[in-house]
Amino acid sequence: MDLAIDRDAPGIALVAHDACKQAMLEWARFNRETLSSYTLYTTGTTGSMLGRTLDLHVHRLLSGPHGGDAQIGALVAERRVRCVIFFWDPLTPQPHDVDVKALLRLTVLHNVPTACNRVIADFLISSPLFPESLRSAPEKQQEIFDTHEQNELVTV
Repeated sequence: MDLAIDRDAPGIALVAHDACKQAMLEWARFNRETLSSYTLYTTGTTGSMLGRTLDLHVHRLLSGPHGGDAQIGALVAERRVRCVIFFWDPLTPQPHDVDVKALLRLTVLHNVPTACNRVIADFLISSPLFPESLRSAPEKQQEIFDTHEQNELVTV
């Protein structure tokens, strides 16, 4: 697992359930040039597939059922991931459904653009607002990350 970070490039998380991996591959192939200018975080199998097939540098985390979705959620909370593209399968029960729900809750809480299907992912990445929205943290959420003198994180 490679977690070295390019501090200059905002993070995008790419996640796909098994039934959606082919759709993710096709979407990422179409958007490869744009994606290559960001720091990409993926869950296990999705990362292997994208890295190998598209020759993209990805930071592979654990597979979703083994904690990968929770890891993506932590990166969202730390503001290292500024966009989540998560092609999830609404028709198949997932053993890690609580992690999926937690991840989606964090993206809403931290005002992180999130696409759960190809149509919305296309809207996000093709928007003229996309690059700038990923480069600047939402000002409204800044107070969540204010610290005391002892450098401890304080939630408001």
